[in-house]
Amino acid sequence: MRKDAEGRQRFKIVFYGPSLCGKTTTLAWLYKMVDGLEKGKFTKIEDPMGRTLFFDFVPMQATKGVVFDVYTTAGQERHKNQRKIVLQGVDGVLFVVDSSASQLNENIESFRELKMHLNDQLGKNIPLIIALNKRDVPDAVSKTELIKKLELNNFPIYETVATTGIGIKRAFQSLAREVLMTQIYFERKGN
Repeated sequence: MRKDAEGRQRFKIVFYGPSLCGKTTTLAWLYKMVDGLEKGKFTKIEDPMGRTLFFDFVPMQATKGVVFDVYTTAGQERHKNQRKIVLQGVDGVLFVVDSSASQLNENIESFRELKMHLNDQLGKNIPLIIALNKRDVPDAVSKTELIKKLELNNFPIYETVATTGIGIKRAFQSLAREVLMTQIYFERKGN
């Protein structure tokens, strides 16, 4: 959290997950379809094929005094160092899981990498919400198996379909609420 020149509190939220899991689609759906948030410019840094190169970014103002700066990360292996940079100063993470059976190992590796970057802060000082995305694909792994294989037992989980918006708003609202509550709690404790 930081304050900007206008005195607004700004919170950094990062959508993290493996390549092609739906991070950009999730952010685009929020940008286009959710009312009640004042949204800034949607910034996409992508290659000619539409793949995220560094990050996507949208500021979303919830109230006059609160802005969520929402980023996505590039999921491809070659962008590992960039993901670490995007995570700097993060206040909350939405981990987007690709429910496709063929992507199980990529999900596991991506979550392992996220835990490595944020260590013991993840889920404590930095709230984590899980979006089990692509629940509509024919080969979707069961929720129970994804939770077990990715070791997600202790985190709030939402089943989502980013292309249609199923579960997206609820997952984002949950993360925004957790970020605010965590920051208020730590501010009161003097951290």
